[in-house]
Amino acid sequence: MSFTSKRFITYFFRGLLFVVPLALTIYVIVLIINFLDGILPIPVPGLGILIMLMFITFVGYLAGLFITKPLFDVFERWVFKIPLINILYTSIKDLMSAFVGDKKKFNIPVIVKLSEGMSRLGFITQDNLLVLEEEELVAIYFPHSYNFSGNLYLVPYKNVRVLNNVKSADIMKFIVSGGVSHINKLS
Repeated sequence: MSFTSKRFITYFFRGLLFVVPLALTIYVIVLIINFLDGILPIPVPGLGILIMLMFITFVGYLAGLFITKPLFDVFERWVFKIPLINILYTSIKDLMSAFVGDKKKFNIPVIVKLSEGMSRLGFITQDNLLVLEEEELVAIYFPHSYNFSGNLYLVPYKNVRVLNNVKSADIMKFIVSGGVSHINKLS
């Protein structure tokens, strides 16, 4: 290969490293926006999303009011009594509140020693498992790389080391990227 073709290939791969993540990110965002906008079949682009955002915000406002809060509590108690719907509703609600609620769950990154010479990054989701009669165990969520799923393990607390010098978001990014993303130390 000549000097120019090597340079050409190098530039091509550099461009690929920039263009592909950007293009896929934009593509996924456009797909999500089109999906959300299509939920309400309104011919004006973007108006469906705007109406949904306003509706969700209004429901959140009503749920926080002293007068309407009991109505939401009654509705939830009613949903909790319906078999199967109860499991689905509570699972989704717990997952949502882990990210945006008052009881955020993925905010304590840890490194867990699985065996000699092998450790795994995760997040403490429950540090008290007395209800399972397990004083020595904690619940650790291990997200999968390049996937939005994971596994929950109950491990001895003595094998868990809390990572205080990094952001939870950086650890999640690091795990989901398969260890490719950079982790920044807290200053």
